[in-house]
Amino acid sequence: MLLSELSDVGRDPAGGVTRLAWAAEDLELREWFVERARRAGLDVETDGNGNLWAWWGAELPGTAFVVGSHLDSVRSGGEWDGPLGVVSAFAALESLRSSGWAPTRPVAVVAFSDEEGGRFGLACLGSRLLTGAVEPQRALALADDSGVTLAEAMSAAGHDPSRVGADQLRMARIGSFVELHIEQGRMPLPHGARGLAGAGHPVGVAREIWPHGRWRIDLAGVADHAGTTALADRVDPVLAMAEGVVEVRRAAEQLGVLATVGRVRVLPGAVNAIAASASLWVDVRGENSDRVRELVDMVERRLGASAHQESWTDVTRFDVALTADLTAAIGTEAPALPSGAGHDAGVLSLAGVPTAMLFVRNPTGVSHSPEEHAEEPDAIAGVTALTAVVRRMAT
Repeated sequence: MLLSELSDVGRDPAGGVTRLAWAAEDLELREWFVERARRAGLDVETDGNGNLWAWWGAELPGTAFVVGSHLDSVRSGGEWDGPLGVVSAFAALESLRSSGWAPTRPVAVVAFSDEEGGRFGLACLGSRLLTGAVEPQRALALADDSGVTLAEAMSAAGHDPSRVGADQLRMARIGSFVELHIEQGRMPLPHGARGLAGAGHPVGVAREIWPHGRWRIDLAGVADHAGTTALADRVDPVLAMAEGVVEVRRAAEQLGVLATVGRVRVLPGAVNAIAASASLWVDVRGENSDRVRELVDMVERRLGASAHQESWTDVTRFDVALTADLTAAIGTEAPALPSGAGHDAGVLSLAGVPTAMLFVRNPTGVSHSPEEHAEEPDAIAGVTALTAVVRRMAT
């Protein structure tokens, strides 16, 4: 199987895999990337932001055609999200090399660092830093649940955090980028079909990424004893937090967007104490950016508290010509799907790089879960399409 070399890395006893940025599992995956690239005869480097690059013909004239994805995961996540794109990129280049083909422009496989944001809370961190979409000082100060900052985690892994920041020279080398990714969700298609399974196709292309953002709402309370404080005397922020969770769902249904409270925090977190503070994180996505932001406004009004925006990405449309090349490479009338999930490809697109995406069919659409899955023939169909487009774009 395509992912067999990685299947045991970060295997979670509760199911799925946990591969957080700069943790031991991530370092093991980085070692795998270097070894796989060297086996394929590619030159390997790590950029200042921790992104991994494997080059074929780096000395050739012209800008590079880049393929790849990421290797990290959410906690107890699926093993296909991210690694499929990296493994498929290596498989495509190895197939081309074995056939005797050679590029006339540089070709690179990239594995972007910390795409999921599962440890430090900011998604697509490696690509955002590369493009200058996030300031180095802000990124390096981000801390995980144990209080370890990104700067500290990088240093512990042997990476110099002083190298973090926008890399204009590297960006200028990227002529175009294609990311292959497992399908996430069952997005609506014309004529009522939902997802690639509904359309009956193993591979599709991305049309756009919906606007999406993450917000944190902090609610203040008054700490006190759970057994001695009358209900009427309490200022309990957990009650407000619960109202916020319900309001998020109610507003999402009203506005026709997707909204999730996937993380909450209660301090000090004692069973026998009224909380001093509570926080909830709200993830909102939808086809219409105004409605996404309107949901946040509605929750703020309901709670009488301000939401702190931790990230925002507007609608991201992929390059029309490059997407047409992908469709031609697939060889059939490939469905064009929107994506509700963010990707490094979206970050590069917003930075002005011609970018496109391939999706490999996920029968159930389940992602960020141990149930995430693609059938091997469909994954191979993705590799075949990616191989064809590399040949097309780098000949």
